[in-house]
Amino acid sequence: MDLSSFPFQTINWSSVPIEEHKGEAGVAYWQVQMMNDTRVRIVEYTPGYKADHWCNKGHIIFCIEGEMDTELEDGRIMKLTMGMCYFVGDNNDAHRTSSTTGCKLFIVD
Repeated sequence: MDLSSFPFQTINWSSVPIEEHKGEAGVAYWQVQMMNDTRVRIVEYTPGYKADHWCNKGHIIFCIEGEMDTELEDGRIMKLTMGMCYFVGDNNDAHRTSSTTGCKLFIVD
């Protein structure tokens, strides 16, 4: 990730529009702020959410509340609970997420 030049700024997340993204099951609600090529998001997964695709994009993900499972293409499953984070680079360890109980995430990618 290259954080190319942009001025200091703050984000009031309550003023950022919410986008709905349907999964294979459940829904993900995204609030997105772009800084050049860097995407910063607050994402909420509804209970029972399961992604509809495998992802190869790199992310830094912090779990604000709830919990989620990240299934790696090699079969491993990594649980992320409140206060935990994970990091993965572009084109490493294809992954897809699900959440039985729902969760809220802060994501940079």
